[in-house]
Amino acid sequence: MTEPVPIACTLTAADLADQARRWQRLIGWALTARAETPDGLRLSFRAEAGDELRALASAESECCPWATWRVERDAGSAVLDVRSSSADGAAVLRGMFTAGLDGHTSAS
Repeated sequence: MTEPVPIACTLTAADLADQARRWQRLIGWALTARAETPDGLRLSFRAEAGDELRALASAESECCPWATWRVERDAGSAVLDVRSSSADGAAVLRGMFTAGLDGHTSAS
């Protein structure tokens, strides 16, 4: 039986603050849609945000290995599909991308 991966972030407080600022900046200019999925979240961004979205998702994959972070192109958008195999992890993911999203498209 495999041990569950703890739902925790390995970033330092300073790195976590920097990562949060990068997400907020990206969300502020490029987020076009947010949809909750059974095991996480699907965020759509303007296509030109793809490089920054991939960089952020790559960093998240390193510090939050309890979730799966995948970026793909879909109909002219850059889409982040982030999932967790546990219900607690899915709830954490949804919470990570709820604060500060006022005024953005939301479809949950």
